[in-house]
Amino acid sequence: MTIGIGGVSPQQALAKLTHMADGVAAISDDEFNQRISRAQQLMAQHGLDAIYVNAGTNLYYFSGTRWFSSERMVGAIIPAVGHIEYIAPAFELDTLQGYMAIKGQVNTWHEDQSPYQLFTSVLDNMGLKQAKIGIDESTPFFISDGIAQAAPQHRLVSATTVTAGCRMIKSVAEIALMQRAKDMTLEVHKAAASILREGITTTEVEDFIDQAHYAVGAIKGSYFCIVLFGEDTAYPHGVKSPKSLAVNDTVLIDTGCQLHGYNSDITRTYVFGEPNERQRQLWQLEQDAQVAAFNAAQIGIKCCDVDVAARKVLEAAGFGPGYKVPGLPHRTGHGIGLDIHEWPYLVGNDSTLLASGMCFSNEPMLCVPGEFGIRHEDHFYMTAQGPKWFTQPAKSIDDPFYLG
Repeated sequence: MTIGIGGVSPQQALAKLTHMADGVAAISDDEFNQRISRAQQLMAQHGLDAIYVNAGTNLYYFSGTRWFSSERMVGAIIPAVGHIEYIAPAFELDTLQGYMAIKGQVNTWHEDQSPYQLFTSVLDNMGLKQAKIGIDESTPFFISDGIAQAAPQHRLVSATTVTAGCRMIKSVAEIALMQRAKDMTLEVHKAAASILREGITTTEVEDFIDQAHYAVGAIKGSYFCIVLFGEDTAYPHGVKSPKSLAVNDTVLIDTGCQLHGYNSDITRTYVFGEPNERQRQLWQLEQDAQVAAFNAAQIGIKCCDVDVAARKVLEAAGFGPGYKVPGLPHRTGHGIGLDIHEWPYLVGNDSTLLASGMCFSNEPMLCVPGEFGIRHEDHFYMTAQGPKWFTQPAKSIDDPFYLG
């Protein structure tokens, strides 16, 4: 039996876990203000007069205001020169102010009024009569269209040059939060592996992983969870009717949590029982591709070149080519932060140059439909000296968690 797999009851496994979320600081107000200043610098560089950030992770990133997107317009205007101002329903004023980290004027609209006309009035009051306005790329169409209809005098463009331009370079505080979140999820992975038994269902394992994330200090439990056994592991995001665990099945578990809004995302693949030669071969090939991607990730090279490095390893073994299966059908990695998938991406069409502070998943999954799949997923961040792992890749197919 693979070391660390099975033999422990869920109750015993949960009892071994400790709370890990203390001792790491949330993002400070000073850092939120620095982000606004950086956004204004980028607006000046790109000729934008202001940007609109909608409720969600962009609003939180720049203002510290936690608010989820809904059918009502809630967001903020950040001018290239001046102070942030908010737009919100009048009946939400007191609640919104309670969530705001960076204070600013809140411009309110009643339910029988147009928030889009209010948006135009706020721009007028800022002295922006015929302006180039960046719209948060995650803004729902009904809001961006409402703004366009109400403000034809303004030129509306994507705000991605500012939002991504800021968010894809992580601060020391952001990296520390993600490091702790990933440390927490790795302990959950070890615990989940230890409770596996013949006949256990994916739902049972998912429920345990959620409880385990609570136990290590994730206040909302698992942010997401994918558990797959046997042939089901060949399909990256699962199947409609997942099978129960059988002896010698490949096991793939992909899960994560959030800490102060920042995400972990780790996948481990191993065998419940004794790996056969095919499982051993593909497990190691997948890790070779993962390590090749890591080694290729150097300051100043293109994101797409990291994807190429991983893909070459798999193609040399007869998989692919390109994105064909059997082989690697998706990108090698994605950026991560407040969103679990964010800029930039380790994929063939992303020519962004790697820079210090960028953070990525590294998961060049090998999918062999009809047999099984192998995904090793760890994350790294870029330093001036090159890439650094958040979590070390699995040790071996016989000892994935360094327990032997």
